[in-house]
Amino acid sequence: MILSPLDEYPIHQAPVPVSAPATSDRNFYDRSYFNVLERDGRFMALTGIGYYPRLGVKDAYLLIRRGDVQTAVRFSDAIDDDRLNQNVNGYRLDVVEPLRELHLTVAETDGVSADLRWRGLFPAALEHPHEMHSERRVTLQACRFAQLGTWEGWIDVDGDRLEVDGANSVGSRDRSWGIRPIGEAEPSGRPDTAFRGMWWLYLPLAFDDYQIFLIIQEDPDGHRSLYDCSRRWPDGTVEQLDGVRVTIHYTPGTRIPHGAHVEMMTRSGGRLQLDVESKLFAPIAFGSGYGGDSSWAHGTWMGGPSAERVSYDMTDPEVLARAPFSLIDHVGRAVCTEPDGSTTVGAGLFEHAVIGPHRPSGFSDWTDVLAEATS
Repeated sequence: MILSPLDEYPIHQAPVPVSAPATSDRNFYDRSYFNVLERDGRFMALTGIGYYPRLGVKDAYLLIRRGDVQTAVRFSDAIDDDRLNQNVNGYRLDVVEPLRELHLTVAETDGVSADLRWRGLFPAALEHPHEMHSERRVTLQACRFAQLGTWEGWIDVDGDRLEVDGANSVGSRDRSWGIRPIGEAEPSGRPDTAFRGMWWLYLPLAFDDYQIFLIIQEDPDGHRSLYDCSRRWPDGTVEQLDGVRVTIHYTPGTRIPHGAHVEMMTRSGGRLQLDVESKLFAPIAFGSGYGGDSSWAHGTWMGGPSAERVSYDMTDPEVLARAPFSLIDHVGRAVCTEPDGSTTVGAGLFEHAVIGPHRPSGFSDWTDVLAEATS
């Protein structure tokens, strides 16, 4: 075990140095995720940095979707003991003011660089605990908080500088830590059939005066194993929303949505509606290292300091054929209709996946498609 500067502070939660997780599970992780969403859909970016203490690895990525091309640069290195200065080679994340402001820089790497400053629009929100189990072990046990905010700065791809500001962009972020599959594949032992597929919807949306958070995970039969929906104001007021029903609008012949309709009930019994339109999408597994990425997985030891760039042609049918096995992030334009019929326009992340069968939506196996579905 290694001592770090953080061990000088009274913040310990277990009888081990701060850099050592309380659990010995190899799959312990601690990471950040951000998105940069240009409201009109001219471009979008996904980025994050993660630490994997039991694997001895830290890594990061920056993924940009522009037009028909999705490009990612990713970084990996041996973990160190200084968690106050988050960096992986040319990627650096500085906490300027906790829970309010962060500064992200990416040194020029294979033609890609960035300098971005994040500021929260609303207080960070602690989400419900997220757990998944196989037949024999915990596969996911995570604590996560999320926040909506704006960006100032730029992203440069081969000399094409994408200017980002609070007027043309919005973004959500999350910090999560716990246990989830990472690194090289483990020996499977006796086949485990516990995972039968999942239906997922995540909508952190910013409006002028409030934000809406919706998160749902369902199994193939439609049982909701994770479910929360609320409207939150800058002063911390929270309105619980119930009775959520969702219609996902899929592009015909695919599992890629172009929009969604959500109906909710306020505590007073009024009917609130959301209509979300996808302005641009990026499968998160294409280059970022998330589950479903066939080229790289978070926590994989790359043999030392490394950085590489990969690109994907989003018009290639063979590339898009892999999208249904990934979460897909969208630039979402949202219209919220109040019980009295008045409307408010907002924007944010529209994240969806239907991996495997989902009988309430009409998906009977891992590969079938339909025009639209309801959950």
